[in-house]
Amino acid sequence: MHPEQENTGGVRELCERVRRFVEEVAIPAESPAIARDVAALDRCVAGLRAQAREAGLYAPQLPPQWGGLGLGWRALAQVLEEAGRGFLGPAALNCAAPDQPNMLTLLRLASPAQQERFLAPLTRGERRACFAMTEPAPGAGSDPSMLQTRAERREGRWVLNGHKQFISGGVGADFALVLARAEEGATLFLVPADTPGYRVVRDIGMVTGYQIGGHAEILLSGCEVGDDAVLGEPGRGLEYAQLRLEPARLSHCMRYIGRARRALETAQAYVVGRDSFGSRLADLQQIQAMVADSHIDLHASRLMTLDCAGRMDDGLPVKRHSAMTKVFVSEAVNRVADRAVQMMGASGLSDDTPVAMVWQEMRPFRIYDGANELHRATLARRLLARA
Repeated sequence: MHPEQENTGGVRELCERVRRFVEEVAIPAESPAIARDVAALDRCVAGLRAQAREAGLYAPQLPPQWGGLGLGWRALAQVLEEAGRGFLGPAALNCAAPDQPNMLTLLRLASPAQQERFLAPLTRGERRACFAMTEPAPGAGSDPSMLQTRAERREGRWVLNGHKQFISGGVGADFALVLARAEEGATLFLVPADTPGYRVVRDIGMVTGYQIGGHAEILLSGCEVGDDAVLGEPGRGLEYAQLRLEPARLSHCMRYIGRARRALETAQAYVVGRDSFGSRLADLQQIQAMVADSHIDLHASRLMTLDCAGRMDDGLPVKRHSAMTKVFVSEAVNRVADRAVQMMGASGLSDDTPVAMVWQEMRPFRIYDGANELHRATLARRLLARA
């Protein structure tokens, strides 16, 4: 554990157990052969989740009545960092995107009947879901207000038509949380994947690996659902999307801090054991500077994440804080991973170590959950309006 992380003995002990589980169970299950194989990942994760349950580590983000550990955000920041060291660690604990924020959204918004039908199987790890917001141009991306998918009322039902893409977890998902524009405004719908008119076109090849359910392109064509498919209230979909995205951004920060830390630890071991030009790489000041800068980046990322987590625990608004944290951490962990590659040379670009895959994962985080440029512009407008 890190001295700057304030925690109780219980959380410290839990983090140590998660670290052992990731090192002894999750990391040995990693393989480049399954990194982009959706079916193989599903099979692998199912086995890992059974072991996580046996170890008492399952679903740290969920309340005990839903089979989880009931952790607050401060504690979760520490646990998810440890889980995030493994590519399969968060999925094994059922606290990976997109289902972690999907579950939290359903906890907040779903009716009892919807929770029984949709949330319960997610919490048990029996089903998967996706969040279908992003669309091809000119549709919604970083700007959800550009939403093109439509939901129209016809004979007492809702008819959805639209085109979604880059939907994480969408391949093989059992249902989707679909954001569509209705007469009342943007609205969230719960759409089972076997609904006529709902079709997964393909898994879009992406630079990242170990994404459960890949990244789907989905077509909605005359897709009919009833009133019981509306999540929350019609017209409040953009508000609900933001409700989902704020904790999702923070959870990504937690997991990716762990992932970057693993890359740095791997690089440090390499430079300590590698000689070049008559001395260890670790004795070169340029290497030492990269190590120091990386630890500074991780320390600052951890503190920003814990501060935002604390605000969430205290029930305070985090729109501004989560945006700042996401921007800083996404760029800091990218720097850490990039330095790890540079320190290791060709080894850092190979499949022989996890560093190359970590590096590939870090770059998209500057785009996921809203491009950093958008967050900067929004933050600046708010700050300048105050001035």
